[in-house]
Amino acid sequence: MKKQFDERNLTMVMDFYELTMANGYFKDEDKERKVAFDVFYRKNPDNAGYAIFAGLEQIIEYIENLHFDEDDIEYLRGQGLFGEEFLAYLADFKFRGDIYSFPEGTIMYPNEPVITVVAPLLDAQLVETAILLQVNHQSLIATKTRRIVRSAKGRAVSDFGARRAHNMDAAVYGARAAYIGGAVGTATVLAGQMFNIPISGTMAHSWVMFYRDEFEAFKHYAENYPDATVLLVDTYDVVKSGIPNAIRCAKEVLEPMGKRLKGIRLDSGDLAYLSKKVRKMLDDAGLTDCKIVVSNSLDEWTIMSILEQGGCIDSFGVGERLITAKSDPVFGAVYKIAAVEENGVFQPRIKISENVEKITNPGLKKVYRIYDENKKAIADLIAGADEVVDLSKPYRYVDPVKPWKNRYFENCTAVELQQLVVKNGKRVMDRVSIDEIKKYVQDQLTDNIWEEEQRFENPHNHYLDMSPAYYDMKMSLLHKLTD
Repeated sequence: MKKQFDERNLTMVMDFYELTMANGYFKDEDKERKVAFDVFYRKNPDNAGYAIFAGLEQIIEYIENLHFDEDDIEYLRGQGLFGEEFLAYLADFKFRGDIYSFPEGTIMYPNEPVITVVAPLLDAQLVETAILLQVNHQSLIATKTRRIVRSAKGRAVSDFGARRAHNMDAAVYGARAAYIGGAVGTATVLAGQMFNIPISGTMAHSWVMFYRDEFEAFKHYAENYPDATVLLVDTYDVVKSGIPNAIRCAKEVLEPMGKRLKGIRLDSGDLAYLSKKVRKMLDDAGLTDCKIVVSNSLDEWTIMSILEQGGCIDSFGVGERLITAKSDPVFGAVYKIAAVEENGVFQPRIKISENVEKITNPGLKKVYRIYDENKKAIADLIAGADEVVDLSKPYRYVDPVKPWKNRYFENCTAVELQQLVVKNGKRVMDRVSIDEIKKYVQDQLTDNIWEEEQRFENPHNHYLDMSPAYYDMKMSLLHKLTD
């Protein structure tokens, strides 16, 4: 399988301050001190009730291939800021840390550590940008796609977005994320080749316009692809020209070959009205098995509107508003230091802000998903890394929004979400196929995540609770630093 790193080294995809800070740590002889950084985000995109974690596989690939080549070192030398000892160190650099992560495809919520990097300070600093860009991009597209898939109510959704993506990587990795989020396939060939995603595509308007008339264009296409003929019918006039010529093609070209017209595609106009009109025309012609595919600036809201109006549509090709997550194009994951090793013990660090939502959760910790007896996820729980969370009896927890209330988990089970995926710079988790990740997303949303969290309007808020000991530690640290 082709990989991101087959032909290029992306080590230098980092903010310049990663290097200036790394150089400072090197000069101050702090580079070997171990630290912990958490990756988390503060707000679900589109005011949704959840998000989908994607991009882990590319993060692991990046970590394992991290190295500075001769051109990189020479470029950095030319900046005039770095000494030769530091540059020599970078020339031999390999990431030496550990990475703990939610499984890719996990349904996630704001303010919980999805990834934790535990590594020497310099190592942990250098990987910040690359980790964030993978999480931010793929999680955004996977989450957006899931909303679009949900709005389609069981109809197939395909990624048609490559030409509107922000660049080639955004098209390819966006297609990967879209598949994880529930798309059935992509039109992006390289994504299909790299990730074994089903690819599909028919014709553009240029095919129809090249020939002398529309029927001739349809005829040539059907003769070339008799087992997969899907005709684009809106180049001229859908009702007066496109559909009549598609029906003629079905009758005069395909049926004599023993073949059926697989589908037609609408790419413009009033899709609700046209799809109903087209469906009747096809059915009246005996083409009841011919599918109607629509495209043209679709998203979850337009799809819902079309279907509410009775649109007769079998599948959707979604482009720009999927691949760019147009309605909320920033995911917003951040990378914050949570602990620093002092005399062999990790001491918590906390970021304080006038904006309460920007105060971080300090220290090494574990994240548990709490399930009731029906296997529904009722909350997530943060506890200290050394704590034992025992739910065999009623377990008191703290709601940080309402800490004065005494609350308990009863008849519940807890599943720890973070797993060790990289040890001393090397992968320790088995590779997971993209189809397994996609199924994992679907299974969670079907079996574990409340429908109330999945609705588009005013979704239920998933609770992020804390163990009493962890909450007390955080409050003590806040009081200490603000007194």
